[in-house]
Amino acid sequence: MAKITLPWPPKILSPNARPHYLAKARAVKEYRGACRLFAMQIRPTFKAKEINMTITFRPPNNRRRDRDNLIAAMKSGMDGIAEAWGVDDSRFVPTYRMGEPVARGEVIIEIGE
Repeated sequence: MAKITLPWPPKILSPNARPHYLAKARAVKEYRGACRLFAMQIRPTFKAKEINMTITFRPPNNRRRDRDNLIAAMKSGMDGIAEAWGVDDSRFVPTYRMGEPVARGEVIIEIGE
């Protein structure tokens, strides 16, 4: 089982944020690139059609968060991972969990067989 630890997605990527479209485009590009670099550290090979993943959100504080917004904020990050591995992100079958808070926050992705 492979594991990647990604940085917490910026607030601007939340669907509840209402930034200027150019500011959001810049944040999307930066987060996608950062996640692509983290994903390039491991190069898994996938035999199965579906890629099972467990995605654990470890927020930077104890505030309550809407899980749907966290998933949406990770969209550009997931695109970066798919790009790094050369797979179509439609193959990802994610399971989402909330973890304990950690300073600065992080997103842990575990890739199963």
